Amino acid sequence: MFRYGRRLRQLEHWLVARLAMAMIGVLRLLPPDSALNFADRVARCIGPIVGRHRVAVNNLRLAYPEKSDAEIGAIALDMWGNMARLAAEYIFLDALFDFDPNATKPGRVEVRGIDHFVEIAGEKKPHILFTGHLGNFELLPVAAATFGMNITALFRPPNNPYLADYIHSTRRSTMGGLLPSSTGASFALAAILEKGGNIGVLVDQKFTNGVETTFFGRPCQSNPVLGMLARHYDCDVYPARCVRLPGNRFRLEIEDKLTLPRTEGGSVDVHATTQLLADVVERWVREDPGQWMWFHKRWEMSGRRRKRGQAKEVG
Repeated sequence: MFRYGRRLRQLEHWLVARLAMAMIGVLRLLPPDSALNFADRVARCIGPIVGRHRVAVNNLRLAYPEKSDAEIGAIALDMWGNMARLAAEYIFLDALFDFDPNATKPGRVEVRGIDHFVEIAGEKKPHILFTGHLGNFELLPVAAATFGMNITALFRPPNNPYLADYIHSTRRSTMGGLLPSSTGASFALAAILEKGGNIGVLVDQKFTNGVETTFFGRPCQSNPVLGMLARHYDCDVYPARCVRLPGNRFRLEIEDKLTLPRTEGGSVDVHATTQLLADVVERWVREDPGQWMWFHKRWEMSGRRRKRGQAKEVG
């Protein structure tokens, strides 16, 4: 039965991947703007009928109790449109990223915090950049490479192995180093920082057995590894995000480095730092709620919950 179930899942993954690749083939026939707009329209029709839509709507109602059903529904539709655009943009990453620091006219991509990009690229010491699943977050490492920044991005591969291979190959062609999130990833990140490298991390997903933090006023579990690494290497931590703009345009931002909370002994407070990262992402999401993935079970509590002072050391 186990072997049968595994083969059935493999067949399901293969069929889903074939369907996805067929859709990608159709989108490739269209100009980028037409393809992205088409993906958005289709997702707004299909999204509300999938099971994850109920998760998204429930999360939105709990996060925004003051909003009407119509407002909640509009944010959910924006979310599906954003996620469809993100998926379609993998096809056109090379064409979409047109930022040129020496250009005299604005392009599809604008960048804020150029001084930070240049500074990080020029410093011979480790840095940590973090972001959330907002806009097209995949463009951030592309921008980093434009400014000569050597960065390794931690990413979570899709559960579907066929889609994972395709997405990984697409990322590999346009970005710097990539590190799949798996057992031992924290040690690999530590090794990069040890050599004076830079890492990029997504920090807005549920982390089983993580430290307990709050997000939109509700308890959740967050990964404390970034705080642990910042404490061990005492490196600068920068928030970075992508904001989707009208007309299939993007704004990439690196904000000022964070002042990390410290313990009485002077070391980085891991739990307080983890909460600070969640607060930054919450601010971003509140500014552009339709650009975040509300269908993620961010607030599901599971495993052994750890609070302040209970984060297990890594590295």
